[in-house]
Amino acid sequence: MKAIFALLLLTACSADYIGEEYLGLPYLSDPLGEEKLPDVDPLIRFDAFDCVTFVETSLAGGDLETLSKIRYSDSNPSFLTRNHFIETDWLRNNSDLVENVSGLYGKTDLRTVIIDKRAWFKKVHNIETDFKPVKTDLEYIPYKNIMCLNNKNPLIVLFISGNSEKRDKIGTDLAVVHMGFLLPNGMLRHASSAKGKVVDVDFKKYASERAENKNNLGIVLLEIK
Repeated sequence: MKAIFALLLLTACSADYIGEEYLGLPYLSDPLGEEKLPDVDPLIRFDAFDCVTFVETSLAGGDLETLSKIRYSDSNPSFLTRNHFIETDWLRNNSDLVENVSGLYGKTDLRTVIIDKRAWFKKVHNIETDFKPVKTDLEYIPYKNIMCLNNKNPLIVLFISGNSEKRDKIGTDLAVVHMGFLLPNGMLRHASSAKGKVVDVDFKKYASERAENKNNLGIVLLEIK
C-alpha cells in the first residue's frame, strides 16, 4: 500500500504538471464532505475546488483512497476525523508526505497559533466534542525575507496571517489562510476565490500584493516527500 501511495504521489507531483488538468475549473468553497450529515458533499469531485481540496486532489492524483489518506486522520472518512485545520491536523497527519523546508529558502520567524477545535465545532457546527486546544509554532518566511526561491520541484506554499480576524466568529485562532503550489517556473498554481477558478499567477507579484496587508505575515514552504 505504501508503495502504491508513493507512486501515485510521484506521478501527481512531477515538475510543472501537478494540478494542470484542473486549470480553469471553478472555485467552490468547501466542495467535499463525507456524503452524509453533517456534510453531504461528495468524497471526491473533479469539477470544482477550493484552495485546500485543489491541493489535496492534485497530491492524490485523483485517487479516492489516497485522497482519504490525506484528508482524514485515520484514512476513514468522517466529519470528526477530517483534517479540518492545516496548522495542527493536516500537517501532523501528513508528516509522512510533507516537510516544512522554509528555512532552506529564507530567514524564518515563528507564528504561534492555538487551535481550539472544540470551540470551533460548537460555534460553527453546534457539535459537542472533547477536543483540547492545541498550541503549535509554524516556521515561516516573512514576506520581507522572500528572495529568489529557485525550487527545482513543486512545493506546497501556505500563506500565513497574524491574529485571526475570524477568531470571534469561528471560535478559534487561524494562521493558514490560503494554500497552493509554487512551481519551479515561478508560478503559483491555486484555486483562487478572487479569480473564481484554478489559475496560474506570478508568485512574486501575488506575494507582494498580499504583503501590502500588515496582517499577512509570510509563507510556509512544504516539500513533497
